[in-house]
Amino acid sequence: MLRFYHVAAVCLCVTHVGAVATVGLQAQTGPDWSYFGGDHAFTRYSALEQIDGSNVDRLGVVWRRPAADPSFTESFDGLTVSNYLRSTPIMVEGVLYAPNGIGLVEAFDPSSGETLWLQRPFAATLDEARGRSNKGLDIWSSGADERIILVREPYLYALDRRTGAYVLDFGEGGRVLLTPEAADGENYRSSSGPIVVGDVIVVAGIVGAAGDGGDIKEATPEDVRGFDARTGRLLWTFHVVPREGELGNDTWGDRSWEWSGDLGSWCCLSADEELGLVYVPFSAPTAAYYGGHRPGWNLFSNSLVAIDVRTGERAWHFQMVHHDLWEYDTVGPPTLGEIVVDGRRIRAVMQPSKTGFVYVFDRVTGEPVWPIEERPVPQSTVPGEVSSPTQPFPTKPPPFGAQGVTEDDLIDFTPELRARALDLLEPFEIGPIFTPPVLYDPSEGGTKGNLGRPGTWGSGNWHTGAFDPETGYYYAVSHQLPDVYSIMKPSSDEATMEYAGDWNEETNVPRIEGLPIFKPPYGRITAIDMNQGEHAWVAANGDGPRDHPLIAHLDLPPLGVTGRGAPLLTRTLLFIGEGGDPVLGTGRDGWGTAFMAYDKATGDVLWSTDLEAGTTSAPMTYLHEGRQYIVVAIGGGGHQAEWVALALRERR
Repeated sequence: MLRFYHVAAVCLCVTHVGAVATVGLQAQTGPDWSYFGGDHAFTRYSALEQIDGSNVDRLGVVWRRPAADPSFTESFDGLTVSNYLRSTPIMVEGVLYAPNGIGLVEAFDPSSGETLWLQRPFAATLDEARGRSNKGLDIWSSGADERIILVREPYLYALDRRTGAYVLDFGEGGRVLLTPEAADGENYRSSSGPIVVGDVIVVAGIVGAAGDGGDIKEATPEDVRGFDARTGRLLWTFHVVPREGELGNDTWGDRSWEWSGDLGSWCCLSADEELGLVYVPFSAPTAAYYGGHRPGWNLFSNSLVAIDVRTGERAWHFQMVHHDLWEYDTVGPPTLGEIVVDGRRIRAVMQPSKTGFVYVFDRVTGEPVWPIEERPVPQSTVPGEVSSPTQPFPTKPPPFGAQGVTEDDLIDFTPELRARALDLLEPFEIGPIFTPPVLYDPSEGGTKGNLGRPGTWGSGNWHTGAFDPETGYYYAVSHQLPDVYSIMKPSSDEATMEYAGDWNEETNVPRIEGLPIFKPPYGRITAIDMNQGEHAWVAANGDGPRDHPLIAHLDLPPLGVTGRGAPLLTRTLLFIGEGGDPVLGTGRDGWGTAFMAYDKATGDVLWSTDLEAGTTSAPMTYLHEGRQYIVVAIGGGGHQAEWVALALRERR
């Protein structure tokens, strides 16, 4: 029997896991940047303060490094390097390490960017050399044995940290194939990276296209796995789609658990090593816009799951979206930190979502820090669809992104633009967040879909979130992109679904000569006081389309950029780029290439520079030989991808 669970019955599902340590996670206080999220807590924070508000105007580029060492393209005729460099370097014992533009590790000098060593392709062939960057890597060590642990599709690799040589007794000659046997011709994919907790490597990812709007309901489950850091041996598997007899199996009606998948973890993992827990956010289920073939809440899609790294067993979980119909992935990094609420110190995990909510839990027990209420939401009118009658709404903090659509949300820069926006809205249904997709009606005057916010790229994404352990402030970075949620009968003879997502000329998101019809900001930073659960300040991130011919004469303030700029926090400053992104169409040919420093207490812009292309990864910082550096990847818009390092220049 299909069951829609009450929030306390399934969404919390708390299990005690071992002894609770009394000392919390330590912030990134040293000179190194040990994980691509800063640390395993994924705070994106460093206590370095050589660069501050008094001297940030002296910040300038001191070295550049291409996305892949030229020797790779010289050695393999036909090898291309994408301009979408997603990699954030780590700094360990005076050396920078990063996956390059084809996914291989490069070690380089922190003061000059010069090459120290390169990981060579596993075999000297073009096929082995081809690849794409991911966001980061991790380190494992035991005595003198120090290894770089890397995921490069479709393998897990172990390299000697000092030389880049393959660790031959790891897996088969240094690597382990991650593609599951049931993948049916599709390879394992990952845009993130592994996390190492003790002697266990935890790997999550996807097989195929997660949460797509296709018309095939069958997909491979993208299970989370733990591997032995010494040997590469598989230790455990966590089933993202619960099998028969496992908790949550009966949230997949009509035995849809037998063939459902596409709910992997795109990004990113965090861990509390004292508790032995790794925190994994999961994406939307198979074919996200129609769910008639998968009745129920569909655990563990759209959930945060705390997994015991020693056993692979679920410690607790919370599902942010039941029976997803919008591709509202739980995709941002779970960020760990200590907050004080009503005088009580809490070891928290803060999980952003595409919905624009950040959900805050006690990371030991999974109990919400503030109540999360199941509230009624609009119901689907599509034949065969049974949408969830309620969805979870955090009572605190308020959402960090725009939610839902009303006429009041339309631009009103001028009466003419307001009238044009109203006309463009006419063919679409609108409503609050969680208004379901509707059937596309091709007839004249027929409904073209539900125009909703957030769109499928969400308010939050991989770039969202940084936490300041000194103040308890969480910085949520968001873009405000709407989408048209429209579905129709599939036309393919191979379709196995009754309905599928529809994209055509009439269901494009409406714009006025390229100008969004909704009010700005189109990209913004929201500082949230997590001790109070309240917004401290909100600022537009970047100029946005303020120079658009239709509004340039109005001398508007910054409108914000719809890029995925990721934050870096230091003792006094917040660094962030406007977020050039080929996926979203921003960058040199879009709306911004600036890299900025904000006063993290007020949101005021203290400094800005043009990096010639948009930022495509999260920045990082480190101290080397007494000098603080900031490194970030840029690319796109005709500019070849590269890492750019900035530091203070001498006064003239």
